[in-house]
Amino acid sequence: MTVGLVIVSHSARLAEGVAELAGQMAQGRVVIAPAGGTTEGGLGTSVDKILQALRLAASSEGVLVLLDLGSAGMAAEMALELFKQDHDCPVMISSAPLVEGAVVAAVEASIGSPLQAVAEAAAAATTLPKLPATEGQTAEETAPEDGTTEDRT
Repeated sequence: MTVGLVIVSHSARLAEGVAELAGQMAQGRVVIAPAGGTTEGGLGTSVDKILQALRLAASSEGVLVLLDLGSAGMAAEMALELFKQDHDCPVMISSAPLVEGAVVAAVEASIGSPLQAVAEAAAAATTLPKLPATEGQTAEETAPEDGTTEDRT
């Protein structure tokens, strides 16, 4: 049994896509439950969807919840309160970046790491560079000041 992951997003498609990517990296060894959008199919968050995802991902090893932004945290906390009424599964809510954090957490969970280590690995994803650094420079030093990217080929 491994730590499960719940991906909370305002968009169902975004949550499903992140879950798919992270699942591929974990090679199917981790339960990753997306909880995106409202119950009506629109943009937003749903305590009910998050609660269902928590139940699906629950394991004796625990669950790590990753969020996109804003009210996703509040909805996740509300769902967690309801979840705790019926389950004794440890749950942590992470402020890690959604995509990078989910991928790193999935890999860490897939090798059998405990919940705390999975959460720490996800949080460390904040420091992963998005652009390759050129020799002797960090990615931040090579990025244009206006924040755009340029073709470096």
